[in-house]
Amino acid sequence: MLLGKLSREFCRVKTLPWSCDSRSFWGWLNAIFNKVDHERIRDVGPDRAASEWLLRCGAMVQYHGQERWQKDYNNLPTGPLDKYKIQAIDATDSCIMNIGFDHMEGLQHVEKIKLCKCHYIEDSCLEKLGQLENLQKSISEMEIISCGNVTDKGIVALRHLRNLKYLLLRDLPGVKEKEKIVQAFETSLPSLNLKLDLK
Repeated sequence: MLLGKLSREFCRVKTLPWSCDSRSFWGWLNAIFNKVDHERIRDVGPDRAASEWLLRCGAMVQYHGQERWQKDYNNLPTGPLDKYKIQAIDATDSCIMNIGFDHMEGLQHVEKIKLCKCHYIEDSCLEKLGQLENLQKSISEMEIISCGNVTDKGIVALRHLRNLKYLLLRDLPGVKEKEKIVQAFETSLPSLNLKLDLK
């Protein structure tokens, strides 16, 4: 199914994406991996569709009641669609990007998110996380590490995650005003354990 969609997208392209350079080819391919299929979400449910998106992009998920991380797209669990609920996401070195974050909309059980070395993560991704009502209630831990496109604006948007208890920010060169970030979180989330390792 995924291969069929990928090949249909590939056939629509008038000029080959790698005719310019390989960087634009990978950007194009990553954009296709992040494309939201609302029909698929309706058919299999938000947790399964989000799992497929995250694994397709190189991330890992952990389901409620399971110790091991799911990282192989081809070994996604089968069974009743409502059985597997995403509890944690580790997007280390993945290609998730803003256009794919609509997959998160129906997730209700995500407690932890780790974004590490995610080259396509930017402020709009974090703003989207902060706007999703379900995630505002469920996310309690986040780590954002070495995501070069993230700035103060994106970090401050996380103040809307009202259940957030732990936030680690490390190696974020776009974050310039640490004091304002600390103030924003002290005001909106006074019980937050905020760890800053920024230069």
